[in-house]
Amino acid sequence: MSPADHMQFVLDAYREGAFPMADPDSGEISLFSCDPRCVLPLEEGGLKEGGLKISKSLNRVYQSGKFKIVINSAFERVITECAVDRAPENRSWISSDLARLYLELHRRGHAHSVEAWLGDALGGALGHVLVGGLYGVAIGGAFFGESMFSRPALGGRDASKVCLVSLVTRLRARGFTLLDCQYSNPHMLSMGAIEIPADEYLAKLSAAIDRKGVRSFADE
Repeated sequence: MSPADHMQFVLDAYREGAFPMADPDSGEISLFSCDPRCVLPLEEGGLKEGGLKISKSLNRVYQSGKFKIVINSAFERVITECAVDRAPENRSWISSDLARLYLELHRRGHAHSVEAWLGDALGGALGHVLVGGLYGVAIGGAFFGESMFSRPALGGRDASKVCLVSLVTRLRARGFTLLDCQYSNPHMLSMGAIEIPADEYLAKLSAAIDRKGVRSFADE
């Protein structure tokens, strides 16, 4: 398939509730889905017991302006950082081919990054250091979160959490109704994500994709 065909194939997979991951050894890309599905409710007040949870300490960091949050200024760097193996037993599923696919999705306006910088993100006198970020794919009123990273050793403690808070704020302001987190993990559950049955997820996915009046993620 051509790059455009690959891109359309992946977008169609997202619309059907599947997402791509690459095998860390072979690099082969496959589609996955899961039941239950992890989501972070965007409704004010959350869904059931879910909804974004911001601790007092995280709120202080978020409100302090320690990190400059920027959208889509360094998408390729965010992908590169997210693709670093976390541990020998926790290797990255982002292969070079998959990274190129997401970069093409970004160029076509489908994939986006939220970045946390220390100093002046435009490279002024204070310098600029990328210390955290996340990326995902937006279709209609659905955002499919893919991966995030932070670099505490560079001053980026809590940077990925601040990016997540900024992401949720942005999605709510633009009328998005679904933030997909795919597989659950302790970090996302601690931030307010919940698990829902696959059939419930698919119903929410269909409604979110068809939602009218959603502002583009990248709009200011």
